[in-house]
Amino acid sequence: MKVIIILSFILSFLYSEEQDNLFITKFEYGAMLYKNPRGIGCNKCHANGKKTIQLAKYQKLNKQNNKLENINIMVPPINIVTFQQFKTKLTADKRDSLIMPTYFLTQDELKSIYFYIKNIKY
Repeated sequence: MKVIIILSFILSFLYSEEQDNLFITKFEYGAMLYKNPRGIGCNKCHANGKKTIQLAKYQKLNKQNNKLENINIMVPPINIVTFQQFKTKLTADKRDSLIMPTYFLTQDELKSIYFYIKNIKY
């Protein structure tokens, strides 16, 4: 009987250690998603997360006055937004804004990325 109890204890200990290695932390999961949620990561446009950066610039013809206008696509910092703002932007209908990709993230993925953004040390 003692052998069975000791063997059970050893096996459960080994099994629990093996299980611990299968999981990653919320921060690590958020980092993974931040870098590549669905083919292109947040880090491609929000590299430093601390300040507004210029993603692109181009010229567009203003049809009302037939003059070229300079257009700057600016990327805001994402570490200062609320979770609701973050979620709204990532789940918004993209017909209005062709800049921000649609990632089809789950609630857990959104929460993990947001957790990472709020806790990363830039």
